[in-house]
Amino acid sequence: MPKYLVRRLLILVPVLFGISLVLFTVLALAPGDPFEELATNPNVPAEVRVNLRAKFGLDDPLPIRYARWLTSMVRGDWGFSFVSRVDVDTLILQRLPTTIVVLGSAQVLALLVALPIGTYSALRPYSIFDQVATTLAFVGFSLPTFFTGLVFILIFSIYLDWLPFIYRADISATGWRWWWEHVRQAIMPVAVLGLFQGASLTRFMRSAVLDVVRLDYVNTARAKGLSERVTVVKHVVRNALIPVVTLVALQIPTIFGGAIITEQIFRVPGIGSLLISSILANDTPVIMAITFVFSCLLLLSNLVADLLYGWLDPRISYR
Repeated sequence: MPKYLVRRLLILVPVLFGISLVLFTVLALAPGDPFEELATNPNVPAEVRVNLRAKFGLDDPLPIRYARWLTSMVRGDWGFSFVSRVDVDTLILQRLPTTIVVLGSAQVLALLVALPIGTYSALRPYSIFDQVATTLAFVGFSLPTFFTGLVFILIFSIYLDWLPFIYRADISATGWRWWWEHVRQAIMPVAVLGLFQGASLTRFMRSAVLDVVRLDYVNTARAKGLSERVTVVKHVVRNALIPVVTLVALQIPTIFGGAIITEQIFRVPGIGSLLISSILANDTPVIMAITFVFSCLLLLSNLVADLLYGWLDPRISYR
């Protein structure tokens, strides 16, 4: 596995290079000018806008701009935000922990919901529990996150007044009160994303368990006298998780897309909301950096999924 890991990390280098080239080219050729507001402002002289464009090299040829940007990224300099007037890496590092906590908690919630419900539904097919779980799963992944987010706000924030619907980073409380307030305001965005992902994972987990539970080695385990719990956990669920891990890795882009919408609904100060505001303001350096960070997280999640295969199925060898 160490050799496989090193080889995969080396493969990531040209992949990231290709991603950065495509991202920079598309965003550089996209319409919009970050200094458009200055151009339409009669109080700002025209030479100020020209000097700013020359300072940031916006009028240089595209290959030169890409080489300058890539070199700066490798050195750790991610550029300067035209709107916020601060370094891009500072903006991202301020918001990235919030996004990772929300996404990570949502994915954990999705797995905690999907694994037991999907497994039990497969072990009791066409029972009342299976029919109810299947119906709720269909409803869950059919509703978009922006709709369920608004429903959660109406029920838990407006009607019941249990949870805040605006995520605040500047909580004045300290100690356990500070932690509790952060948990309360994270419940709804985590639940919206987690239940949406958990609904589709439940159906996939049910299908995977149904395929595994009929195999001969499961019947052999039962014939050898193993308890039903050991048979299900050790032989059924573990092997059914292999395709589920693949699905989780493939769903990472969907999770990021849902996080962008959810952060806008609940005003979560993550990089998703920062991306939306940067797109509206034509803040190209921030857009490029955030998109590149999303790409890196996606590649990392796929690498972790590949490594988990070997732990779930010892028959898989890394060469």
